[in-house]
Amino acid sequence: MKKALTAVLLASCLFSIASCNSLDKSAEKKPKMNMQQAAEQADDILDKTFAAVKPPVHWTHSDTTARECDVSRRRAVMTIISKERRGSFLGVVERFWKAQGYKQTSHNSDPEYPATYFQTPSGYQVRLRIGSDGQGFFEVATPCVKHSEVDPPKSKTVGPDYSSGSYVGQEIPAPNVRSDFWSLDKPVPAGGS
Repeated sequence: MKKALTAVLLASCLFSIASCNSLDKSAEKKPKMNMQQAAEQADDILDKTFAAVKPPVHWTHSDTTARECDVSRRRAVMTIISKERRGSFLGVVERFWKAQGYKQTSHNSDPEYPATYFQTPSGYQVRLRIGSDGQGFFEVATPCVKHSEVDPPKSKTVGPDYSSGSYVGQEIPAPNVRSDFWSLDKPVPAGGS
């Protein structure tokens, strides 16, 4: 029974709603940071990830989800990523995350809607998936921390911020920025990014 319960708990630790720190005794210790601090670290992970993408892409904040003890920060890419360049885009992000010591937990190699999932050494779940029209969606989910209020992200978007001002309440549109690199309908040449 105990083994079955452990298996169920491990399965529920997959990327999503409540990120599980670990199932060892260290998880029983009181969290040292609150949800706002954890959200700021999630923003930092996203900021560094976007800085690693060359050439850079336009992006906007998406919704923040704050639950009982964890926070998810999301960003949508507004640059069109062609079907032929989606694998390269994921490759750039995956190489950066691996260089940071993140561990890959899952990967979807569908050519039209690929996705990649990682976990940081401190228990943050990070994800990049490509949706319709070649739009990239990033999400960082924090581990469970001390409950607190959570402010909106402060990072400045590249292009309009669809989470603030006159855009509030509107759906984020399909990607609408063409790139001379990411939007091309030919694969990246050998030796390219």
